[in-house]
Amino acid sequence: MYPHQISDPLAITAVDFERMAARAFQALPEAMRALSRDVEIFIADFAEQDVLDEFEMSDPYELTGLYSGVDLTQKSISYAQPFPDRVFLYRLPILAEWVARGDETIEHLIQHVLIHEIGHHFGLSDEDMHAIEDGLR
Repeated sequence: MYPHQISDPLAITAVDFERMAARAFQALPEAMRALSRDVEIFIADFAEQDVLDEFEMSDPYELTGLYSGVDLTQKSISYAQPFPDRVFLYRLPILAEWVARGDETIEHLIQHVLIHEIGHHFGLSDEDMHAIEDGLR
C-alpha cells in the first residue's frame, strides 16, 4: 500500500513521514538542493509554544512549517551565524490538513510545505515557490 492510499492519518508514523520528507527534498531541483545542503530539516509533531506565541497563534494546528534562519539574500561572507538554518515540518498539522482537504496526496502536501519553507531560505516570493512546485508536477 502506498502512503497516499492510507485513509487513516494515524497509520502514517513519524518514520513514514520522515521518509516522505526526505523523498520530497530529493525531488527538488538539483541547484535548490545544493544551495540548501546546510539547512537542517526537522520533523516535529507541533511547533513549540514560544514559536506559536511569536506568531500570535493559539491553535498549534495553524502552523505546518517554519524556516528559522537568515535567508541567502541577507547573508554575507562576514556574517557569523550562531546556528544553522533550519526548516521545521510539523507532522500533525500537515496530517490534519491532508485529511481535511481530501484532494491532495500526503506526499504532495509535505512537498508543498517543504518548498515553501526552503523558499524562505532563498528569499523567494510565493509566486517563485509556486513556479517551483508547478515544475515538479
